[in-house]
Parts: sequence; C-alpha cells; structure tokens
Amino acid sequence: MDRVTLRGLRARGHHGVFERERIEGQTFVVDLVLYLDTRPAASGDDLTRTAHYGIVAEEVTAIIAGEPVDLIETLAQRIADQCLKHDAVEEVEVTVHKPDAPITVPFDDVTVTIHRGRA
Repeated sequence: MDRVTLRGLRARGHHGVFERERIEGQTFVVDLVLYLDTRPAASGDDLTRTAHYGIVAEEVTAIIAGEPVDLIETLAQRIADQCLKHDAVEEVEVTVHKPDAPITVPFDDVTVTIHRGRA
C-alpha cells in the first residue's frame, strides 16, 4: 500500500471527561496516514481516483471541533471511520495528540494511535 500522510492538523475541541475541558476547550492535533493504491490516480493524473487530502483535512478538523466526546480514543475512532468513507482509502492510522491534557506532572504530549482498515 502507498501512503498519503497529513501531519499536524489542528482544531479546537471540547473533548474530555472534566467539566473544565468541556467548557474551555483545548487544541487537539491529529496526524493521519492514509493507506491506498495511488497507481490508478497516477496513471491518469486523476484526483478522483485518490484521496483528496484537502477534503480529508477539512473533515477531520470538523470532527475535532464538533460533538464532544469523553475519550481521545473515541475521537480517533470517529476520525478513522470518516477517512474510511473515501473509496480509495483501504486503511488509516490516526494519532490524536492532546498536548494540554489535565495531568499534574510535567509532560510533552499525550497521544492515542489507532490503525483501522475496511471490515
């Protein structure tokens, strides 16, 4: 499988289990790896035969900014499900970063990474 990678998609969301997270919101960052066969698109230089990464980016940031969930695991699954709606995408790896997670000790980042394919 070939890969199309998007790194550092950012949006403000209101995800989390704590009331403060739901009220104030915070920035979430998403990295995606879309697994697909790029040969059909390349052979005809045809955007309709690949994953349009601009549209994928807009869909992902809309999910981040959309309906709140408690867990970033749930957020990652919603993003994966949306990516797999694109016909060309066979598998997807989603990493959700929560750099402002409510942790009481110094840290750089919290991430959840999932890998999903067509069932």
